[in-house]
Amino acid sequence: MTSFDLHSEQDRFNEECAVFGVYGSLEAHVLTALGLHALQHRGQEATGMVSFDGKQFNSYRGLGHVGDNFYAGSPNLEALKGHVAIGHNRYSTTGLSEVRNIQPFLTELAFGQFSIAHNGNLTNAERLRTSLIETGSLFQSTTDTEIIIHLTARSHHADPIERLKEALMQITGAYALVSIVDNKLIGVRDPMGIRPLVLGKIGTAHILASETCALDIIGADYIRDIAPGELVVIDEKEVSSQMIAAQKPSRFCIFEYIYFARPDSTLEGRSVYQARKQIGSELANETAVPADLVIPVPDSGVPAALGYAQASGIPFELGIIRNHYVGRTFIQPTDAGRTSGVMMKHNANQEIISGRDIVLVDDSIVRGTTSRKIVMMMRAAGARKVHMRIASPPTTNPCFYGVDTPDSDKLMAAQMSVAKMCKEIGADSLAFVSINGLYRAMGETSRHIETPQFCDACFTGDYPIKEAFSPAL
Repeated sequence: MTSFDLHSEQDRFNEECAVFGVYGSLEAHVLTALGLHALQHRGQEATGMVSFDGKQFNSYRGLGHVGDNFYAGSPNLEALKGHVAIGHNRYSTTGLSEVRNIQPFLTELAFGQFSIAHNGNLTNAERLRTSLIETGSLFQSTTDTEIIIHLTARSHHADPIERLKEALMQITGAYALVSIVDNKLIGVRDPMGIRPLVLGKIGTAHILASETCALDIIGADYIRDIAPGELVVIDEKEVSSQMIAAQKPSRFCIFEYIYFARPDSTLEGRSVYQARKQIGSELANETAVPADLVIPVPDSGVPAALGYAQASGIPFELGIIRNHYVGRTFIQPTDAGRTSGVMMKHNANQEIISGRDIVLVDDSIVRGTTSRKIVMMMRAAGARKVHMRIASPPTTNPCFYGVDTPDSDKLMAAQMSVAKMCKEIGADSLAFVSINGLYRAMGETSRHIETPQFCDACFTGDYPIKEAFSPAL
């Protein structure tokens, strides 16, 4: 039976980045490493950590997974002891894949050392970077995050936190960031709350993290989500809060619920797992088709497929088996190496597929190559009919807010009708959940036209930040 790599790096919405921070624990470095492990799905290109022990900062940044850099007995980890630490997992949405672009960044400013890590994209990055270079700034990386450092350095405020606030007032875009400054841990979210950031506590230590699953791994209690436009300051005395921008309606990224976040996380008060199941239920209500089995495309399609099966009454089966112990194909140095990896990741469960009509449930279609491969796999395994159902609306627009997506001319749904897409991938039928069905799954009656409840620009083209979009630097 032929096997395929169903999720090639070129045909998925690639993960954003992860941030994590701890204040008030002598094991801040260990807690940060564990938190980054839990957030590995958000960035698998590189990882890093900066800590402060009251006297000096320590830093380590490395390419590869968290486990390749921080593990029990690792000298990299042992050298990062301190009572405050921040960490970052990187997937490059701006900047090249180089060590100099790995976060957290650590630099010396007029008030002392300053460290920062960032998830998101600044939409005015190109304009700001050009202006800073023209007026004498020397950049050490190609990321938009370094712009925040230069703007902080140029501020004339005496208070380091006021310097950071002034810098943030000059940027536009989506961001969740953590910072160590003046023996304090800082957390900030963009004014529309597009990117996630949560606050937790373990013992007397406070935690900042991209998702609640990172709190769970260390046994921390969830306190709340950081509000859109909120800056929190954590020190030995308290957790204080202030708003850095006028309150705006939240436009949280709806794709966090569809694909990015781990299913065991809770974001903005919603269980990611339950949201995905409910999307599957709405998908079945809208696009039901007679079939013998509902089969998920692993792993992100599983909760939606369960919801589809329960709503439709069609049995759920694991018709595609994924080998979790194969390395990522993109790190292979040659095309031959990549091809060998492609043939090892997924395999059809032929015994349950042969002679049956099946519904395949996946989270999205990007370029269409994944869907084409999986339909081929199902037919090779003997499926009589293959119906494809997608737990998101057609993806017709790129993201400019921290998600690595193709341009519109590379997005299948931007170039073809659903009928033509169906023919291209070789399915017997193809259907997507509607935009209002997606919102119903989120507990809303429908999408508000004037002030949508989420950022859904990848489906609607309704970009919440109107600043001219910045290309990758």
